[in-house]
Amino acid sequence: MDSAAPRIVLVGATGVLGTAIIELIEELGIRHREIRLVASDRSAGREIPVDGRLETVHRLADFDFAGADLVLFCTTEAVSRRYVPVARAQGALVVDSSGAYRTDPDTLLLVPPVNGHLLDRPPFGVLAGPGALTVPLVRLLHCVEQYRGVRQVVMSSYQAASAQGRQGIEELLEGSELALRDPDAELPADLFRPALAFNVVPFAGRMLESGASTEEHRIEQETRRILSLPHLDISATCVQVPVVNGHAAAVFVEAALPVERAELAALLAGLPRVVVHGDRPGAFPTPLTAGDPDRIHVGRIRVVPHNPRAFWLWLIVDNLRAGAALNLLQIAEAASARRRPGAGARLR
Repeated sequence: MDSAAPRIVLVGATGVLGTAIIELIEELGIRHREIRLVASDRSAGREIPVDGRLETVHRLADFDFAGADLVLFCTTEAVSRRYVPVARAQGALVVDSSGAYRTDPDTLLLVPPVNGHLLDRPPFGVLAGPGALTVPLVRLLHCVEQYRGVRQVVMSSYQAASAQGRQGIEELLEGSELALRDPDAELPADLFRPALAFNVVPFAGRMLESGASTEEHRIEQETRRILSLPHLDISATCVQVPVVNGHAAAVFVEAALPVERAELAALLAGLPRVVVHGDRPGAFPTPLTAGDPDRIHVGRIRVVPHNPRAFWLWLIVDNLRAGAALNLLQIAEAASARRRPGAGARLR
């Protein structure tokens, strides 16, 4: 047994994000001494294979976090607010995927390739990962900021049903099947209002008095914070689309200096876990055809003819894997390595 490897607890293990975490732990060979799976009452008692062993899912309400080195929360904000302090009180390093702690000034909001240096000053409390679209956005903007500076960002996102978890996927599939059988049927609209099947819903989250949505506000604030650009001129429009998994976004960026298209494409392609695709129809990425779910996929890079400082790009990210699960594991690994030198497999 590897004594340097952490004892991991995964809370929310049976959800779509928890499932993605388990897949990545296996596929990437994430070192661990022990892994314990935790979920809500409905999932307690199930057995899930992890690295060739069957692991029993424990009930969250009476789970004891004693002895855990690392606790990953893949839960709702309400669950994280209730149980993260419990895990912290027992001395565990906690990484949270929900929005419960992202705006807390005492919580590090991390995308390690961009601001992982903040971990150089332990001790730290709860560590948080941003939303699934913030991760690829700040990865790309960080490169542009170093290359030519960033003055303005305008993003329109096209977000998949899996952002609402397994229930979101099921509601979309149920509604699609029902609509195909009966075009006049009343479609399920519990999580998506109006119904998402064969539809486009021009907001995500809750609507604010300003007319913006909470999802749009979150992306803007997270991007400024992670890039350490508190006054960045950024605006987002978030749209929910009838896609099972895989977020897309059209991003307009105005740099401080003129941009050369081929040079920009080469710089982005040189980033770890970023793929720049061709421009021919069928070559640029889509949620269905992008490929490797652990990479950020970029296409349709084009400089604005009348403004050589401005350009557009199209990005695709598997919101469960590259957008959330992989970033959470990178946070956990980077933090564990600082607390216990020698731990971790150095994810990039």
